[in-house]
Amino acid sequence: MSEKRGIQSTDLYKLKSVNNPLFSPSGEQIVFVQTETNEEEHKYYSHLFVGDQNGNNIKQFTYGKVRDTQPLWSPDGETIAFLSSRAEKNELFLMDVKGGEPRQLTKSPNGISQFKWAPDGRNIFVALSLGENGLEEQPKEDKKLLEPLVVEKLFYKSDASGFLDQKHTHIAQVQIDSGELTVLTKGHYDFTLGAVSPDGNEVAIFANPSAEADYELISDLYIYNIKEKRMDKVTSGGSFSQASWSPNGEILSFIGHEQEFQSATLSKIWLYQAKTKEMTCLTRDWDVQIGDVAIGDFHSGSISRGLVWTEDSQGFYFLASDHGSTAVYYGDVEGLVYPVIHDEQHVYSFTVDVKTHRAVVAISTPTHPGDLFLVDMKNGEKKQLTFVNDEYLKNIELSSAEPITFNAEDGWEIHGWLMKPVGFKEGTKVPLVVEIHGGPHAMYANTYFHEFQVLAAKGYAVLFTNPRGSDGYGQSFVDAVRGDYGGKDYLDIMSAVDYVLSEYDFIDETRLGVTGGSYGGFMTNWIVGHTNRFKAAVTQRSISNWISFYGVSDIGYFFAEWEVLRGQSFDYDRLWDCSPLKYAGNIETPLLILHGEKDYRCPVEQAEQLYITLKHQKKTTKLVRFPEANHELSRSGNPNLRIHRLNHIAGWFDEYL
Repeated sequence: MSEKRGIQSTDLYKLKSVNNPLFSPSGEQIVFVQTETNEEEHKYYSHLFVGDQNGNNIKQFTYGKVRDTQPLWSPDGETIAFLSSRAEKNELFLMDVKGGEPRQLTKSPNGISQFKWAPDGRNIFVALSLGENGLEEQPKEDKKLLEPLVVEKLFYKSDASGFLDQKHTHIAQVQIDSGELTVLTKGHYDFTLGAVSPDGNEVAIFANPSAEADYELISDLYIYNIKEKRMDKVTSGGSFSQASWSPNGEILSFIGHEQEFQSATLSKIWLYQAKTKEMTCLTRDWDVQIGDVAIGDFHSGSISRGLVWTEDSQGFYFLASDHGSTAVYYGDVEGLVYPVIHDEQHVYSFTVDVKTHRAVVAISTPTHPGDLFLVDMKNGEKKQLTFVNDEYLKNIELSSAEPITFNAEDGWEIHGWLMKPVGFKEGTKVPLVVEIHGGPHAMYANTYFHEFQVLAAKGYAVLFTNPRGSDGYGQSFVDAVRGDYGGKDYLDIMSAVDYVLSEYDFIDETRLGVTGGSYGGFMTNWIVGHTNRFKAAVTQRSISNWISFYGVSDIGYFFAEWEVLRGQSFDYDRLWDCSPLKYAGNIETPLLILHGEKDYRCPVEQAEQLYITLKHQKKTTKLVRFPEANHELSRSGNPNLRIHRLNHIAGWFDEYL
């Protein structure tokens, strides 16, 4: 029998992901999405799979070199609607549960991003992108002619979509039989589809149709009355999403906050009484983040479903993030909340059969990339339904993540994990790589992380923590980093290094490396500018200069103000003092700089400034630029470039550690 090996960067091509399970209306069947990577074409393909309520007889439902996503059962359970790339851009398709060929329902100018069935099953509501020509096809561009981009708005580009080019997302209604599409919303605003009322007369929509929308980061809840073609405002300033109607139509639930702590505000559960128009924040006093905020590099495309209501309209199920895990909770309209699926794991998607209170949950752990499990929430019984990577991983050894808890310099409790190298032998000394997550308002979690496993397989111990500013540890903790970037968050990370060096004698303190992306890239830059303790560093999609970031990032004009200045007026001196570029002259650590060419969140000029400054000073540095890659390179970017990225990271540490 051959010895097991560690994971390699190229194993990304072999691993599969399962996501977005959904029970049929009767609870007798489930549908889910399985995604795999094509090694020859360097593309992702996603297909739908269906099985019975116990996860038996699971069969592939759709085929082809396409991405089929977001499946939704029709109200009668006889049809599955889904978005598919088989029409070049994402369009809505229908397919009979008994099989056959998918039928394309929409032919939109720029594609469909969301949809919801109407309760009668005869209509579907969609969110679609429209330009100045409305539903008419945009004229084909003459590739030989160059046209200038005229910019008149503050928000004119997006890391996800590029230059916005005068397009906006609107809500429309599509008739199933004829395919006739009627646009319901209007104006130069973006609308997000929430939920359709049980009687089919109203649609919950999130938007900011204000003349000041370009200057306000507001997403308010509106109710659109279909018959009267009227849109009534429910909330008054905040960041809200994920609407769900109770089955009796009396309560509209949604998730969000009123920006009390700006971008560091915990999301809460809100209930709106349709008859009395009374609105309450149900979890105002519960110091836990609603939803999944876990950081990873393997699962993408999870749908946030909001609350899943029980049949009696008195209770509901939802996800929440707490201390490095995500769990399924039960709550009721009186404010009772308790966990029903709560282990040291990452629940990244779930569905509930509210008749039987059984759930199908997608679960990942540090040593399990992810599978679907059937859980009886009455007695806790759990059954694994899918085994998508078992055969491939049977000869591969994955490193487990040991949870650690320690105190920072000021006594605050910090949580994290330490992974030993694959094949670790007692009595040996190994190098350590410190990983720092982005956000910073996100959370490392008990989930599979391909990058960490690649480093562990290469012989590195891996330390990853949730310093203050991270989600999952309460409102005070997540807010503590604002106005203090490079302050106590930096000390938290250094305290983590001190802790593991004092508690684990197998770590070689002379061979320490550090890396991180986005905010983690900022912190990597900051660390090497303030200490020479690390012998190698890799900064990814980073921030080096807050002054230029303010004007070039798609979020810079508010993020720098909210996070670095903590809501204070623009201050060049303060922004420069918090910029790693100011301290570049102190950097002696060999620094590898990785950045995507089309990263509009942290634009590549951030990398260029740092690289040229270091290179001009004849410091040890290298810049690697990834063509066509945006801020999501490490998670959902081109597979070939993702592997190049991993190889560059490991190669740099191999050379200098």
